[in-house]
Amino acid sequence: MPMYICNTCGTQHAETSLVPAHCVICEDERQYVGWDGQIWTTHEALRIKYDLRIEEEEGLLAIGFSSGFAIPQRMLLLPTDAGNILWESISLVTDKALAALKARGGVDKIVISHPHFYAAMVEWSEALGGVPILLHAADKPWVLRSSSHIQFWEGDEKTLSPNVTLIRCGGHFPGSTALHWKHGPRAGGALFPGDAMQVASDRRHVSFMYSYPNYIPMKPGDVLAMRARLEAYQYEDIFGFTWKRNIIGEARAATDASFTRYLQAVSVDTI
Repeated sequence: MPMYICNTCGTQHAETSLVPAHCVICEDERQYVGWDGQIWTTHEALRIKYDLRIEEEEGLLAIGFSSGFAIPQRMLLLPTDAGNILWESISLVTDKALAALKARGGVDKIVISHPHFYAAMVEWSEALGGVPILLHAADKPWVLRSSSHIQFWEGDEKTLSPNVTLIRCGGHFPGSTALHWKHGPRAGGALFPGDAMQVASDRRHVSFMYSYPNYIPMKPGDVLAMRARLEAYQYEDIFGFTWKRNIIGEARAATDASFTRYLQAVSVDTI
């Protein structure tokens, strides 16, 4: 039976004999149903219509769609002391992408920041030999294709190695996760925040939204909680959710300034 993929958010659903009536991720106020209505595709149809863009981005292997489909996130391969981590997921698996990952030593685990980027995560895991997929347990209700490869973690932090930590930032989703890589890929380390914060177009600030497409600001209390959870972590770079939306150099200072700017804009005491 087919496993339908939502054309707007790119999330693969469980196998079914009937075309789903709804995509609950798109009907949530953080997302939206496409302007032409709910449209579905399949992994097989995507293989025919689309190709993947595979290139280097600031020293990391990056993989995403070569032309517009769904949300334009890209995956990054992080060669860490916790193993080779595939950060985020997309809706299409290709032989070319698998070969590129294999040439870099393969993938030991997949880590995803939040439900908007679950995409075809199980498809990727199975294509990579059944590697574990790490998700925060607070977002479990949004898993639309279950798998024994999915491992849920709890709490505000999960240490994967001396240099890699997962941090529950919350705000955008209850389990919204950032990955902190203490010594990579460049000296000074990096933060991979998914949509817990998004790098602004000036690439000198970040912003905090409950819904990015629908322009719903994040609650100030959630922003304050995120600031507290990230306070102990140093990093020179932030890798944003999509191609080249990064802050390379002085990213920790940019984050601090952005917290202050946001909270002042919503009239919250930043002290």
